[in-house]
Amino acid sequence: MMKQWKLKDIVLMSILGVVFGLIYLAFFGVGNVLYGVLTPFGLGPLSYELIFGVWFIVSIIAAYTIRKPGVAFTSETIAALTEVLVGSTAGPTLILSGMVQGLGAELGFAVTRWKDYRLRVLILSGMLAATVSFPYAYFMSGYDAYANWLVIAMFITRVISGALIAGLLGKYIADQLAATGALSGYPLGKERQKRHEQSSAS
Repeated sequence: MMKQWKLKDIVLMSILGVVFGLIYLAFFGVGNVLYGVLTPFGLGPLSYELIFGVWFIVSIIAAYTIRKPGVAFTSETIAALTEVLVGSTAGPTLILSGMVQGLGAELGFAVTRWKDYRLRVLILSGMLAATVSFPYAYFMSGYDAYANWLVIAMFITRVISGALIAGLLGKYIADQLAATGALSGYPLGKERQKRHEQSSAS
């Protein structure tokens, strides 16, 4: 797997992992605000699920850009490691959580043998990251203490968040980065340039 990576791939994964690791850490504050808003209605546990797709997004952006096996998993792991090094109160277990999320995202691309990076695959990847990470969170965070209807609502909310925030928004962010020319050396940038040349020729 790593033999397929070039130095520029590793550099981009590292940059994205660090940047989004910091963003992930900041979003815990957003989750806390949502928790405060929803708790009076008995829906506090849904707070983080609403934005959980944020914690998968780097795996989608990196994989969509670089388009090689292992990129989704590795970038997500780097982001989790960054959170821990910066000082997340979750501690080292957060790294394992990031690896689980990255594995789920990687499965979305593995389904097509890393050959299809259309929007539907990105959305699938975000949904699988949510699906795979939920059982881990269920046991690690004690979701069994919640009512069944709330656990089901949490799972559905996480999957939708994974689809919309990680998949849809992740694609949008990567496309906007590609539009600046910053990703010209990567498959996404080359694909965009090819489409531009074809449209100009027609």
